[in-house]
Amino acid sequence: MDDSRETKRVVGTRRLKEAMPKPASLRILTVANQKGGVGKTTTTVNLAAALSMGGLKVVVIDLDPQGNASTALGVEHLDNAGIYEVLMGQSTISQVIQKVAGFPSLECVSSNTSLAQAEIELVPMVAREMRLKEAIEELVADRAAVGEGIDYIFIDCPPSLGLLTINAFTSAKEVLIPIQCEYYSLEGLSQLLKTFELVKKRLNPTLKLSTLVLTMYNNTNLAQDVANEIRKHYPNELIDIPIPRTVRVSEAPGFKQTVMTYDPLSPGAIAYMSVARELAERGKPFDSNVVSINYKREGEIA
Repeated sequence: MDDSRETKRVVGTRRLKEAMPKPASLRILTVANQKGGVGKTTTTVNLAAALSMGGLKVVVIDLDPQGNASTALGVEHLDNAGIYEVLMGQSTISQVIQKVAGFPSLECVSSNTSLAQAEIELVPMVAREMRLKEAIEELVADRAAVGEGIDYIFIDCPPSLGLLTINAFTSAKEVLIPIQCEYYSLEGLSQLLKTFELVKKRLNPTLKLSTLVLTMYNNTNLAQDVANEIRKHYPNELIDIPIPRTVRVSEAPGFKQTVMTYDPLSPGAIAYMSVARELAERGKPFDSNVVSINYKREGEIA
């Protein structure tokens, strides 16, 4: 790498690490989309990394049995206790949470292969939908007892609408939905919103659909049409900074990194950092951008 390129990288990295505003209170965001391959995990880990680089204290909970978020953050997870043991009542989050290397204020609660059994094992349990919520509340209480706060908790869901995702919805204050810029994503969004509305009605009345992020964007008519539909129906929830489809974003997990550290000056990293800054700005007191949606009026996308 030549000196000029290295100088630009150093300067760019410093800019990426500029401080972001702390939220008025702890923000717990469930990142969900039952359609696979839409950039859900990629969005989770890169936003978490970007916010941490901005000086905020962030926790990622990997609730997907595939464990991709754990891999991208470079934490041990295949043979380690993680969120499965927490859901089964065998451990607390404080006992299994891990620091993410290279980020002084980023932590991860990992997934492992046992989590695939959780959907079945949760069925006969009392208050099965509240297991994760109770565990998070215990973590927050543990940190408060030693004078430590958490600014953001991201829950990365599996690509399904089963008990794990319902636990995530019940635990969260907000839902963040990554939307791939293609037609099928619009169909999947309507189904996801039905589950969201059901959980909001019966289990978590304060839950809000706060954020939509456009992922895998390329400059085609279809992508622009999908983006325009989302802008029309969800102008307040959409962070209108599309994440481009780039090789560097896809390569980073292979090196057990987020794109924020793998190539901080790449278009994908810059886009995710911009989305993270907007997310942080919306979390400042008073947050007038996060609003509830009247689903009877605009719950379906034509």
